[in-house]
Amino acid sequence: MNTLNKTAKFAGVLYLVITVLAPFSMSFVPSALIVANDATATSSNILAAEGLFRAGIASDAIVFLAEIALTVALYALLKPVNKTLSLIAAFSRLAMTIVQGMNLLPYFFILLLLSGSGYMKSFVPDQLHALVMLFLNAHEYVALIGGLFFGLHLVVLGYLVYQSGYLPRFVGIVLMATSLIYLAKGFGTIVFPDYKPMLDSIAFLAFIEIVFPLWLLIKGVNFERWQKHYPASV
Repeated sequence: MNTLNKTAKFAGVLYLVITVLAPFSMSFVPSALIVANDATATSSNILAAEGLFRAGIASDAIVFLAEIALTVALYALLKPVNKTLSLIAAFSRLAMTIVQGMNLLPYFFILLLLSGSGYMKSFVPDQLHALVMLFLNAHEYVALIGGLFFGLHLVVLGYLVYQSGYLPRFVGIVLMATSLIYLAKGFGTIVFPDYKPMLDSIAFLAFIEIVFPLWLLIKGVNFERWQKHYPASV
């Protein structure tokens, strides 16, 4: 029981770390530096606040490293419910993590473009700024792809939580509902790009996902129900 709840609380802590850091790097930093449809102003902002831009990269890196450990912890917690589905949940979250990790490359390309290195002199300023905006837009769309993997993860994770018996069903429902937000935003932006601003505006609703890590951290797993439903795994 002690080991089981330690795993649950470890997962809860990692989940909360990700929940706190991800909005900083994925929302606050871009909103502070990017000026829509103004490549020159955006480039100037990044140059003036390079420390903030790099802090966003570091925050993303911490998130992706934490995601790997969290993937394993969640798999360990939910494997008794259904091993196959737990693997699907784990691999889809790991796929999201790899995609998002590789998505840091456009940010490093931007730093190289704005570094003032001699080999960049072949570009005129307007060209450099246009490339900066191109990489920022590319980063946003790759993040959207990562969100599709995460949507798959959440719907399977939510189902496993719902079926587990040792975690509350309402948390499973919340996770499955949250998955719809990520999937709707991803596929909606691909198929109906004109509605992207509206889809972005509802994305904040995904924050309800925080009930899961809070439950793991505060309540943990109901060990009596774990024993009752899955005695072979005790």
